[in-house]
Amino acid sequence: MLPEPFHHIIFVMKTRWLAIILLFCMLIAQSSCAGHASPSAEKSTHLGTIENKGSDTIVNLALAWAEEYQTIHPEVHLSVTGGGSGTGIAALINGTVDIANASRQIKEEERESALANGTEPVEFIIARDAIAVIVHLDNPVDYLTLEQISDIYSGKISNWLEVGGEDRPIVRLSRETNSGTHVYFLEEVIRLGEKENTTLFSRDTLLLPSSEGISAEIRQNPNAIGYDGLGYVTEEMKVIGVATAPGGDYIFPSQATVNSGEYPIARDLYMYTNGQPEGMIADYLAWILSPDAQSIVTELGFVPIKQ
Repeated sequence: MLPEPFHHIIFVMKTRWLAIILLFCMLIAQSSCAGHASPSAEKSTHLGTIENKGSDTIVNLALAWAEEYQTIHPEVHLSVTGGGSGTGIAALINGTVDIANASRQIKEEERESALANGTEPVEFIIARDAIAVIVHLDNPVDYLTLEQISDIYSGKISNWLEVGGEDRPIVRLSRETNSGTHVYFLEEVIRLGEKENTTLFSRDTLLLPSSEGISAEIRQNPNAIGYDGLGYVTEEMKVIGVATAPGGDYIFPSQATVNSGEYPIARDLYMYTNGQPEGMIADYLAWILSPDAQSIVTELGFVPIKQ
C-alpha cells in the first residue's frame, strides 16, 4: 500500500484533471452552439445572390441598379457581368443565370432551345435606347439617310466624298456578332427592316468587343463611322442626324425623339427570367420598373419606359 501522503497527492491530481476535463467539455459545447448559430444568423441577413448577365449596352445601367438596390436591400447580393446579349441568353438557357440582359428580343430558335432544355424565357422591357450613328469630331458630314448608312455598312459606299464629306476612305466599325446591338443594326438599318433582305456587313468592317472600343476608335480615327447606344455617346464624338428617306427631316437621337417616335433607330431593352420570377428576383424586377429605378435610366442617358 502507498503511504497516506501519496493518497492525498493522487486525490488532488484526479480532482484537478476532472476540473480541466469539465472545462474543456464546456468550451467545446459553447463552440458547437456558436457554430450552429452562425448560419442561422447569416441566413437572416443574407437572402442570396442574383446572377445577372448579358448585354454590354445594358451592363452599366445594370451595375448602377445593382449598386443602388444593394444599399436599400443589403441582404441581397447582385452579380452583374456583360459579354453580349447572346451570351446572356445562352446562360439563361443553360440555367447559369437568374436574369439575362438583352438589347434585342430573344430569337425564335433561342426560345425553342430554351424550352427543350426546360427553360421558359419570360420577357421584361426595362428601358429604351436610341442607337446613335457616330463619327470623328473633324468629319464634316452632319446628316445621313438610313439608305446611305446601309450602303456604307454593306460596302456600296466606301468614300466619304460620296456622302458630302472629304475624299477619304470610310472605316466601318461594328460590335461583334454576339452583340444584340449588332443584330438590331443589321436587321433594322443595314437591311432597312425588310424581312426578305439578306444584305450583310461589308467584309472589311472592324468588329469590336465593346461599346467603349467603338467610342475609343471614333475619337482617334477621322475616317471612322460607328454606332453606339445613346448612353455611351460623349462630347468627344459627333452624332449624325438621320432621315428615314431623302428629303425627310434629319432627326438626332434623344429621349424626346425616342419617345415621340421621330428618331428611326430606337429599340426596347430587355431582361429575361426563367419562368415568372418569384421571391427576391420578382422584388428586384418590380423595383427596376419603379420610378426610382427609372430615374437612373435617365441619368445614364437611356430612355425610361412610360409608367
